[in-house]
Amino acid sequence: MNPPPIQVIHQDDHLMIINKPASLLTIPGRSPDKQDCVWSRLRAEHPEQEIYLVHRLDRDTTGLMIFALTREAQSELTRQFQRREIHKEYQAIVHGRPAEGAGLIDGPIRKDWTRNDPPVYIIDPERGKQALTRWEVIQRRQTETLLRLFPETGRSHQLRVHLLSIGHPIVADPIYAPPCPDPALTLQLCAVALNFPHPVTGKMLDLQITPPFAAGE
Repeated sequence: MNPPPIQVIHQDDHLMIINKPASLLTIPGRSPDKQDCVWSRLRAEHPEQEIYLVHRLDRDTTGLMIFALTREAQSELTRQFQRREIHKEYQAIVHGRPAEGAGLIDGPIRKDWTRNDPPVYIIDPERGKQALTRWEVIQRRQTETLLRLFPETGRSHQLRVHLLSIGHPIVADPIYAPPCPDPALTLQLCAVALNFPHPVTGKMLDLQITPPFAAGE
């Protein structure tokens, strides 16, 4: 059975913004069993259109992703990411109940070179790259908390590693959280908002979606 089409949230002549589903790589992996990905599906669904990578989301993360439709747009969007002109917001359900209502996590991150499949990242104040995440509580639940997350840098696994570092790993995280009793549950992390100037017109784009877990109790 063919997978359902990827939901397109916004499209014009220069870029496409989609809602990435869970359990799908952004681009193909090296092994034959890792060729199915967002990029290849979009190319199959839009064969008339060139589609260029701008940024990535982890395989299990859901939510908003930008793809460029021209080389010029790709170059400008990449520059915007490098200069932190693209503002991102995520939501996540984490284990436990943080004592504070908001905070800033400052934890340099690097890859754990002893673990490659899957890749694992750790906080290393001496050899890690600077990583900053602001967070605030949306809703406290019985044993979990719904958080709003604002990454100020874009390191691999940043949100997942940072939340683990403060004792509140993301629910159903297959690497950094305790084993999940529900095998059907995927990582409870979603990129819910993007705000940035259009790469060609300069007009501000402000896009938001509701995460699939927002209505939980």
